[in-house]
Amino acid sequence: MPKKRVKCSKIPPWMVTYADMMTLLLCFFVLMLSFAEIDAIRFKRLAGELAKAFGVQRDVPVDVIPMGTSPVMKEFSPGRVQPIPFDEVRQRTNLEKPTLASGEIDSRVAERLNELQERIAQKIREADSPGNVAVERAGLDIIIRIDEKGSFPSGSAELSDSLRQLLMTLSSEFTEMPGYIAIDGHTDNVPISSQRFQSNWDLSAMRAATVANVLLENEALDAARLIVLGHAETRPLVPNDSPEQRARNRRVELSLRAGEAIQRELGLEE
Repeated sequence: MPKKRVKCSKIPPWMVTYADMMTLLLCFFVLMLSFAEIDAIRFKRLAGELAKAFGVQRDVPVDVIPMGTSPVMKEFSPGRVQPIPFDEVRQRTNLEKPTLASGEIDSRVAERLNELQERIAQKIREADSPGNVAVERAGLDIIIRIDEKGSFPSGSAELSDSLRQLLMTLSSEFTEMPGYIAIDGHTDNVPISSQRFQSNWDLSAMRAATVANVLLENEALDAARLIVLGHAETRPLVPNDSPEQRARNRRVELSLRAGEAIQRELGLEE
């Protein structure tokens, strides 16, 4: 009677090697686990031997950040940019404004200031001027000097009617003229102490402010153009050594600062 042939599956050859490797790895980890309670010195020594056997990656300190490299910087070096030459001719022009020597006034500015001064003087001559009113040039300014006599009662800031009329006339002229108007009050060196004014500072400042208020009754005059100052006896015209001299120092001055505005209009200001 013939025997039956039994079919059996063949095991691939690589399985033998794989099973052997798994067994070795199991033994390795069991061995590692058995070292869990050994002292640190022996463990360090064993770790060193294993590192020699298997090899480890190069150590990099944790405080050092790996730096990248640029192929552009590695292969090329920076150079100086050279402009491309063109067949072109260029001419340099000096556009600086001409400057004047110290204290020198441009002839056009001086001419305008003279015209304004004569215009103001003519209006003063036509008006019923109080006391002694003088008009003069001081650099780029036109100064109108009004003495106390006939303008203010002694020790008072009340204006006379004639001075009020003159100020209204000047206010109309100032609206058509350039520049700021500085109003300065001055006194002599005789001390004053009254119910209204405690010192010459109060009196000089109040007189200047009173003049400003009259000028501003003309609504066409811009209040931002006015500067009001009180100097008391600190800026005398002449020494205060006689009644006549002291009378000259008691005054109000209106300074039309038109020169700087004219220079700006002509483009001459530095």
